[in-house]
Amino acid sequence: MKKLLLLLFTFVPFINYAAEQGIDEKIDVWFGDVTGWFVNIIFYQIEFSPDVKVYWVLFPLIIGATFFTFYFKLINFTGFKTAIDIVRGKYDEIETDGADHIEASDSVHTVDGDVVDTIRVEQQEGDHHGEVSHFQALTAALSATVGLGNIAGVAIALSIGGPGATFWMIIAGFLGMASKFVECTLGVKYREIGPDGTVYGGPMYYLRKGLAAKGWKVAGRVLAVLFAIMCIGGSFGGGNMFQVNQAFQLVENITGGDASIFHDKGWLFGIIMAILVGIVIIGGIKKIAKVTDKIVPFMVAIYVLAALFILIMKYDMIGDAFGQIFAGAFTPIGIAGGVVGVLVQGFKRAAFSNEAGIGSASIAHSAVKTKYAASEGLVALLEPFIDTVLVCTMTALVLIITGFVDPANSGMNDAQAILLTSSAFESTISWFPYVLTIAVVLFAFSSMISWSYYGFQAWSYLFGRTKSVEYSYKILFCMFVIVGAAASLNSVLAFSDAMIFAMMVPNMIGLFILAPRAKDELVRFMKKIKESKA
Repeated sequence: MKKLLLLLFTFVPFINYAAEQGIDEKIDVWFGDVTGWFVNIIFYQIEFSPDVKVYWVLFPLIIGATFFTFYFKLINFTGFKTAIDIVRGKYDEIETDGADHIEASDSVHTVDGDVVDTIRVEQQEGDHHGEVSHFQALTAALSATVGLGNIAGVAIALSIGGPGATFWMIIAGFLGMASKFVECTLGVKYREIGPDGTVYGGPMYYLRKGLAAKGWKVAGRVLAVLFAIMCIGGSFGGGNMFQVNQAFQLVENITGGDASIFHDKGWLFGIIMAILVGIVIIGGIKKIAKVTDKIVPFMVAIYVLAALFILIMKYDMIGDAFGQIFAGAFTPIGIAGGVVGVLVQGFKRAAFSNEAGIGSASIAHSAVKTKYAASEGLVALLEPFIDTVLVCTMTALVLIITGFVDPANSGMNDAQAILLTSSAFESTISWFPYVLTIAVVLFAFSSMISWSYYGFQAWSYLFGRTKSVEYSYKILFCMFVIVGAAASLNSVLAFSDAMIFAMMVPNMIGLFILAPRAKDELVRFMKKIKESKA
């Protein structure tokens, strides 16, 4: 930790000098010229009309989510109660009963190809099934998705598409639950467990091993490497620099703007956040989970309670708000706002609306303590529901009821959108902007530490699992926190957002091909539940 602090403080003068000389802006322009072609491909828009343009990458996400919804017989709804029961611990005995404790199972794999249950017997560690609980895995993944997309993304979506955008946001959330189930089930099924008990999982592993089992070994390896590269880029950009950059802008605004102690001192805010992030991520997924399982429920509770307070205070306007939502849902502007505004802003801007289909959440869920892959897939489907169906819808209702939905704001950026949402809450709760600032910082912090885990998993997949490889990534990640707070990064962030979106391409290919394996795991787990009740 001392070495990390020394490196961070040594790094600061260079960042400060670059910002003062405008070097960061020159680099940003150069980087944009070099990488613009990639960004344009990923964010190419198909024009349906002058007012409706849709990014092509949304089609695989929407089509895939719809397909999985019906392929798994409406798992979004039929599996909801079971998912709640799993998080509550109702089926924990299935994980610990003596018979299954030593039974060899092919549901998860280890580094050398042996099965986890056998390894547990050989090492006499009988109770090792993973690293974190179902609830901790859920909060670790939620910490990367609940964030700026719920605050800024919704405001932008409604400014583009009006109240009707909310309807499409809800539909997207429900459909995304099925995609999340598939990828997180596969994440656990194909994870690997190192000799020290560290879990390695995610699309890199189910693409390589799952496709190899289908006879497509080369294709699986290529897709896995592509995903890993994009995941690393996304972790440095959208999962790190963007988060701290937006948090800094809000903190600077709330503490006095030009008169703020942080004015023109992004590096100072950055180094504070880098130290805090470094303390957590050095500890790995267990440390991350211990932090996120406290921060996430706390910050979501604060935000939701404030929204509920406003809705209760103005309960007589809720009916009219839903009337506006349904009336505007099928108008051209409503569809544009729902699809382009909600899904694009939700996914594109780092926190994402629900992250379903991207594949990143399966990395966190892979570390769960379970030997039934489908159990964690069911837990994971709660994420889009909590993040998009509940939290985003509450934000939308507050904006509609308080009268802060204005097409004139359609060109605003994320920082402006956060301030708009803050103003909507402030109109009823005068002191809420201060609370929202704290919440945004916590959102950014939790998103950064979760994305650091995603990026490290991809990094270790490419470069190995040694301690030197691990610390090289984590030190780089902390340095990028300072860069994100201090520098001009428009092109860099556009590129990193494109990489996050591009993660969807290899991931969705794998999900379509391996969906039958996820169904096998679901049948296996549900059968075990029935047996336990007999």
